[in-house]
Amino acid sequence: MKDVLIGVDLAKSVFQLHGTSMTGDVKFRKKLSRGQFLHFMSEHAPSLVVMEACGSAHYWARELIKIGHDVKLIAPQYVRPFVKRQKNDAADAEAIAVAARQPEMRFVEIKTSAQQARAVLYRARERLVAQRTELAGALRSALYEYGKVIPSGLAHLKQVELIVDDQQSDIPDLVRDECRDLLVQIDEKTARIEDKTRQLTELSHESNLARRVQTMPGVGPITALAVEAFAPPMDCFRRGRDFAAWLGLVPRQFSSGGKQRLGRVSKAGQADIRRLLIIGAMARVNWASRKPPVKGSWLARMLEKKPRMLVAIALANKMARAIWAMLVREEDYNEPNLAMIP
Repeated sequence: MKDVLIGVDLAKSVFQLHGTSMTGDVKFRKKLSRGQFLHFMSEHAPSLVVMEACGSAHYWARELIKIGHDVKLIAPQYVRPFVKRQKNDAADAEAIAVAARQPEMRFVEIKTSAQQARAVLYRARERLVAQRTELAGALRSALYEYGKVIPSGLAHLKQVELIVDDQQSDIPDLVRDECRDLLVQIDEKTARIEDKTRQLTELSHESNLARRVQTMPGVGPITALAVEAFAPPMDCFRRGRDFAAWLGLVPRQFSSGGKQRLGRVSKAGQADIRRLLIIGAMARVNWASRKPPVKGSWLARMLEKKPRMLVAIALANKMARAIWAMLVREEDYNEPNLAMIP
């Protein structure tokens, strides 16, 4: 067991260190530059190093593990209650060290370089989708100024092209040229999105984890890669319900005095995986209106008495729990109809 615990407050140029014994006795406080930090840690005896799970934390964690230290990451919201009075780097480093000594503290799993690379690619695609949506909104708003109401959605771009090319319309040439430029930008974004999607799909075929997750109905390559990139190893969770709670797919609690009060979905966890699971669950719910599920199954009973969106959230919760079971047991998804019957 390591004898020294070092709390590190990371920054771009200056790192603040707070070293203590395991019982809390202060051993040193240091402010180091980026270049000095790794040199100091390489000469220091192997210790337990704790950092907030923020930008570059996973990189530094991997570097410190290489030189013999044990490293743990803490979510920033768990450190904040331990900051004493004024907020500064020294107080933050001390708060990290104090938080790490709490026996019930939860830590963040360190990501591998490959996980972070997949996350960068996924974020790049999401950014392009957001930019394309912004361009489409600007195009619709420009035409709306001249009384042209275009429904939202990329499927209506052909209608926009017809309006822009119609020389009989009262749209000024300046606006017409701007709309054409927006259409060109949307086409460019679409091509880049398709390229990123292709890369993600190819990566999903290379990964056994992603392949296994895709055997579940409602889960495609993007969702599977998101699970691989953003979720920690499934053995970190004791059961599937813990994974669903980590994703924020459980109701908020306002319970007191032994009386249970549940609110809306907490949305307190990993937003990317949660959103994709809900989209996949909604697709399954919509498909059920065309091909009804097995009579008496969980999905059939829920659709009889609950709104579709509520059923989709509940189904996403079940999907998260099933993903946990599949990855922990190293099994593919069971036959859907049988799996939906309690």
